[in-house]
This record gives sequence, C-alpha cells and structure tokens, in this order.
Amino acid sequence: MRAPVIAIDGPAASGKSSTAAAVARALGFVHIDSGSLYRALTWVSVTRRVDDPTEILAGAGALHVGLRLEGTLLQVEIDGVDDVDLAIRTTAVTANVSAIAAMPPLRDWVNARIREVIERLPGAVIDGRDIGTVVVPDAELKVFLTATPAARAERRLAQRGGRVDPAQLAAETATLAERDRQDAGRATAPLQQPADAVVLDTTTLGFADQVARIVAFAAERGLQPPSGADIL
Repeated sequence: MRAPVIAIDGPAASGKSSTAAAVARALGFVHIDSGSLYRALTWVSVTRRVDDPTEILAGAGALHVGLRLEGTLLQVEIDGVDDVDLAIRTTAVTANVSAIAAMPPLRDWVNARIREVIERLPGAVIDGRDIGTVVVPDAELKVFLTATPAARAERRLAQRGGRVDPAQLAAETATLAERDRQDAGRATAPLQQPADAVVLDTTTLGFADQVARIVAFAAERGLQPPSGADIL
C-alpha cells in the first residue's frame, strides 16, 4: 500500500514548491519537487550537448541521476556533482527545461521515479502541473494553487529584490499570462485543474495562511500532522 499523497498543482510562479515544502514539514511528510528532476535531465542535455530523449536518458543512467532523502525533502543527486541544486538552476538549464519537460519519454521517466519513491515514504507532498491529473490521480488530497497573474508577478519580482516599478510589473504580468496560455494549451501534459481538487486562490493570502489552509484540508481527510507540529 502506497503512502498518502498530497498533490499540489498550479500555474507558474504560484508558489507551489515553497508551499509544498512547508506543508510537508508540518505533516511529517516528504516533499517531492518534480521540477528538480526535469532540471536534472535538462542539465544532462546541456552538459552532454544532446537533445534526443534516448540519449538524455542514457546520460542520466550513466550519471545515476536519482533522489536521496534529506530531512523532509527528496534531493536530486548526480554522480560527480557536489552542488546539484546550483548546477540545475543555471541560466542554460532554465532556458531549456520547458522543452525537455515537454518530451513524453522524459515525462514518463520522471513520473516513474516519483511513483517508485512514494512507495517507501511515510507520506508525500508533490508539486507540479499534472500531479493530480496524471502522476498520482488517486492522491488523497489534491490542491490547485493559483493567484492572479499580477499577484504572481509581484511576488516573483519581490523575490528578486529591489523596488518593483509599474513597467516591470506590467511586463512580468503579461509574461505569466502568456505562460498560462501556453501551459494550458500544450499537447503534452497541459496544465489542468483536477476535477476533484480543492482550489486555493492565494491572491490575497499570506504564505503562512495558505500553508495553514492546506494543512487544514489534510486534517479534514485524516492526514493529521504530528502533535505540536510547526507549520513554518
């Protein structure tokens, strides 16, 4: 019997990963960041200069790309790379990860890794764009995390530091709105709201509030956090 799963899906810059990590800590579950696996495959593609899915997967096998547990987070590991998180978040990887994530054989590989690992965990919180619809359609709790493009744009710019001017905000808002349109309309793994998901609009919510609400949703389904668990 597999571990209970909370699937958190949503559009770009909706705070899925940070929220999922905080929810996992509160519940004593393990956070699985599906995007980091796609970034690892993209790193293989960029460093080996290959763009054929078969060659990318061969490279991933040779480098033993996989997952290791650190606290409540499954970290990606790659043979010979000390700081994997830094390596998979370079500009080159970021520029190419969308194309890599659209390749069906690579999506199948990532989905298989996720399904394998949740069998060995006490519980999992997984974030992505098709977790509740494709990867774990029988998840005990599905949350669709969203916010207006303007709210997401403001948060993304604030994370980069400095003053957010109106022109920057307008440009970033337009970029995210277009990204939403593309993600919803793409042929492979389009962004979809699971029919049985709880929709959580965080446009006017603070981070602690949105985490607390998901923890409450979990409690309603019997996915109780340990006594005295701290949400943040």
